[in-house]
Amino acid sequence: MKPTLRWSLSAVSAAALSLGVMAGSAQAAQWKFALEEVDGSVQDAYAEAFKKRIEEKSGGDVTVNIYPYGSLGTSTQLTELVANGALQFANASPGHLGKLIEPIQVFSIPYLLPENDECTKKILGSSDVLYDSLSDEFENQGLKLLTMYPEGEMVWTANKKVTSPEDFENFKIRVMTSPLLVRAYEAFGANPTPMPYSEVYSGLQLGQIDGQVNPIFAIQEMKFYEVQDYMIWAGQQEFTTTVVANADFYDGLSEEHKQLVDSTVDEMVDVIFKTQNQYNQERLEKIKASDNAPEMVHLSDEQRAPFREAAKKVEAKFVEMTGEPGEKVLNALKQEIKTCEQSM
Repeated sequence: MKPTLRWSLSAVSAAALSLGVMAGSAQAAQWKFALEEVDGSVQDAYAEAFKKRIEEKSGGDVTVNIYPYGSLGTSTQLTELVANGALQFANASPGHLGKLIEPIQVFSIPYLLPENDECTKKILGSSDVLYDSLSDEFENQGLKLLTMYPEGEMVWTANKKVTSPEDFENFKIRVMTSPLLVRAYEAFGANPTPMPYSEVYSGLQLGQIDGQVNPIFAIQEMKFYEVQDYMIWAGQQEFTTTVVANADFYDGLSEEHKQLVDSTVDEMVDVIFKTQNQYNQERLEKIKASDNAPEMVHLSDEQRAPFREAAKKVEAKFVEMTGEPGEKVLNALKQEIKTCEQSM
């Protein structure tokens, strides 16, 4: 039986519920937005821009309160809080959502998303596969999918130079809890090790793990580079996240407030795409300027080839895990990507 979040209210949920959703009738509505990342992150930039637009366009009728990572629980708990209505909005990355909405893991398949930035933006912002085919899957979990956006190319950090699958032998790399991500790094030859985000630095420092994978801004803000010798670009995928709302909350909004949310989400597509590019470039320069900057390694096309070949096994595993519905999602997404690339 597929797991569901709707009725699995935890102690954390109960505590959050006590905060209340709405102020008195004469006061602004209070909307809560929780992040999987800390202050100063790409998700924080998105939430702050979302907040500013919502509050300005509502003329003070709505206040958006932002909760950075760690203030209300883990990524999995945040999704639960949204599903139960204790939160109105949250970021939920496919790596965590995959345990609940299996087909969303399609975005965790290495080398699947287009290399063309404009195509990536179009696919994540308006894909029929994402916003139509998977909408029922989200609704079944008490969630409304509002948007999906990139946070930057995933970069490996390591205590040794990794340029081939052979270099990954007996290498413990931290990944999110997505079953497909675990399979992906097994296919690459590594020993994938799920670990909470907040424990990764100490895990690297103590040698519990040998490396991890994240976009540049996260590597800088969490200071992972301080305890790693290499940063490695393999071009395998973008880190993506979704913004989800509680389905009942969204469906119960007035038409005015629903339009307020929808129009703001649409505006944010271009905004966050530019922001994440800027954030990652700025954070990379900070890493390079640090006293303990790791060696930067960019794999050539020839070096990437065996990883691309291994990614085919991940596609097969995705179909095995998700069955016919997942296969349809994968094929439809591939066709959307192909059509977009041909039009560019």
